Formats: sequence, structure tokens, C-alpha cells
Amino acid sequence: MAATTLRDRLYDYIRYADDKKVKAIYTMVEDEINQKHDPWEDPEYVKMLDKRVDDIKTGKVKGVSWEEIKGKM
Repeated sequence: MAATTLRDRLYDYIRYADDKKVKAIYTMVEDEINQKHDPWEDPEYVKMLDKRVDDIKTGKVKGVSWEEIKGKM
């Protein structure tokens, strides 16, 4: 089953689950929820960002200006 489907099903389940079940589910993932994640400490994330910057600088990818983005909102 796709992750998006699982998320949707979990969301629907949690919305209507009784308090005891919600607390049990939360207890299972509480430590992970409370962890602070700093993407700058993830070498794969930094590598991906560097590649994107290089792609824009070399012209491989045409960037979009902030003005263009705001104009589409």
C-alpha cells in the first residue's frame, strides 16, 4: 500500500479513535515526534541542495524568480 494511502487511513482512524487508542499510538511515536531534526547535519540533504544550485548556475535547470512565483499566487 502506498505511503500516501497509509497516511490517509491513519489520519481517518486517529480522528475518530477513542482517547485511549490515540494515547497509545502517540506513546509509540512520541520520541520520534520530539526529536529535533536539523537538515543541515544531513550530508545527503546538503549534497542534494548543492546539486540543485549547480544545475541552476550551469543553466541545466532554469530557475524561477520570486516575483514569478508571487505572480502566480
